[in-house]
Amino acid sequence: MFRATSLALALSLLRLAAAQDRGFPEDRPRLTYDKEIAPIIEAKCQICHREGDIAPFALNTYDDAVTWSRDIASVVSAGTMPPWKPVAGYGEFRGSYALTAREKAELLKWIEIGMPEGDPADLPQPAPDKGIWSLGQPDIVLQMPRPFTPPRGTDVYRCFVMPDMKLSQATYFSAIDLVPGNRQILHHAILFVDTTGTAEKKDGLDGQPGYDCFGGSGIPVDLTNLTQIFTSLDALAGIGGWAPGTRAHFLPDGIGIMLPANGRLVMQVHYAPYALTGPDQTQIGLYYARSTIQKRLYQIPIVNQTFTVPPNTVKDVVATFPPSPLPIGAKAITIFPHMHLLGRKIKVELTDAQKNVTPLIYEDNWEFNWQGAYTFAQPVAIPPLSTVTATCTFDNTENNPKNPNNPPVAVSWGERTVDEMCVAFLGVTLDVDPFTILRNIQMAGSAQPVK
Repeated sequence: MFRATSLALALSLLRLAAAQDRGFPEDRPRLTYDKEIAPIIEAKCQICHREGDIAPFALNTYDDAVTWSRDIASVVSAGTMPPWKPVAGYGEFRGSYALTAREKAELLKWIEIGMPEGDPADLPQPAPDKGIWSLGQPDIVLQMPRPFTPPRGTDVYRCFVMPDMKLSQATYFSAIDLVPGNRQILHHAILFVDTTGTAEKKDGLDGQPGYDCFGGSGIPVDLTNLTQIFTSLDALAGIGGWAPGTRAHFLPDGIGIMLPANGRLVMQVHYAPYALTGPDQTQIGLYYARSTIQKRLYQIPIVNQTFTVPPNTVKDVVATFPPSPLPIGAKAITIFPHMHLLGRKIKVELTDAQKNVTPLIYEDNWEFNWQGAYTFAQPVAIPPLSTVTATCTFDNTENNPKNPNNPPVAVSWGERTVDEMCVAFLGVTLDVDPFTILRNIQMAGSAQPVK
């Protein structure tokens, strides 16, 4: 009770000081919460700072902003909030919640001059309450059929077969979102598509929901069959994913994520229940295509799985796709970089046949606990015979406060949190229908010589 009374008194004093400062001198900018600051907080902060989301407190009202003003000033000055990771000039993305120089200056100045409230008539229209779904209520909601509690103290990879949507034909979606059932233990999730029935047969064989899938989804793929190469990507690289910090976005008009007829979604979840554990029952939200679909989105992994970072070294690791350039043009629509605790920087670049380099994304302050899937503001053309490279910088020294090993040890590719990864998932559309290409290849191969 004493703490609540003290907080109420402190808040009252802050509001009194703000009210007294409403007549600030002419040489000070006339900044008020209602007119200048509320639109900034709504656009750049409330996507996370709202009830039920990842942020530890909400920023819905003037009183919220005053209560947390010291924290706001500290993290905005340090540049740690909002946690927008892509460096400007290395790719432009939709839905950026990075503060502009002016927005940052106005926030800090408003706090400095006493946080005047202003005229409520100047407040922007409140953003609609979308509940737990940042894009609004999905068209389809799938939930893990039963809660699962991972054992404490170790990394757990578990695959869950989601309820059958009974799709009678291929269906396109413009967005997929994910709401964790237990944010404290769920590190990331990847969505795969199974058309073989394999995952359903494995589900629950050990008496627990789902099945262990450390090292992959366990869905068979046949990369020797040309007709299966592109459909196998859904079982190999997945169709989407989530990690702390990921914000869902609708794809550009005309582009969709395809779920095939009779396909089942399989969700691979990485749990990191080190300090505690508890039940998880994560939900997936799917949004039907909002426009006529012209192109299908494919997820292409740019990955290096053969590296080792020696102890006491800072090392760059390069991943390249494809191993030999393909004579197929494409367009990059989305990108999702990924590393673990030793990661410090990650840069993805496109190099065309003439050796021209186009930056796709650069994060110079990697954060394992705040990752993102980003949609390009405009699709990026990938000409035929191009390559895409991801350069991952790892710091395996004692100077890295996030290094899980003391003293440092050699770290290689792996799925445990204490292992490392160098990968970027690039969501692309193909300029030419891939099945047309495959049919032409097959026809050419089966053509009989003229006698």
